[in-house]
Amino acid sequence: MPTETPKKSTKILLLATLSGGYRGADMVGQGHMDYPPNTYILPVMSSAIFPPKFYIDAFEKGFDAITVMYSGTDSPHKGESEKTAEIVNQTYGRMKELNLDPRRLRLAAICTVCVRPFLEEVLRASKLLYEIGPVPRPLTRPTVTLSQPIEAQGDTTYVNQ
Repeated sequence: MPTETPKKSTKILLLATLSGGYRGADMVGQGHMDYPPNTYILPVMSSAIFPPKFYIDAFEKGFDAITVMYSGTDSPHKGESEKTAEIVNQTYGRMKELNLDPRRLRLAAICTVCVRPFLEEVLRASKLLYEIGPVPRPLTRPTVTLSQPIEAQGDTTYVNQ
């Protein structure tokens, strides 16, 4: 598998929970193993705190692939795995609206000693970006016409319920 950066400049963001993915990243570093230099690791307490808007903003601001590395059902935070999966599924819906390939966002359960799975996930993202290239920017927003009801425009503040 290639460890080189794809032809066009791309960036991979790893959200790595301290109880899972980040420990895997740390073990990779301690083992002096290589992964693509276009990889950015953000250590986080919980992956369930990032709303869909965070992921869309990350794509808009320069990241081309995002992998959420968490400890899955072994998480020390009650409900984290379910909430994270729910948020990622919501994000897939937003990505579809913006014509973003859903393969750019991935959820991966990485344990504290998962060196090989950590590397495989990073290389998978790198290979994907080599194939499909960077996110086309600016992102394509859905068009809203005045003939659409207000609910279709995304604002239900003044709709009688």
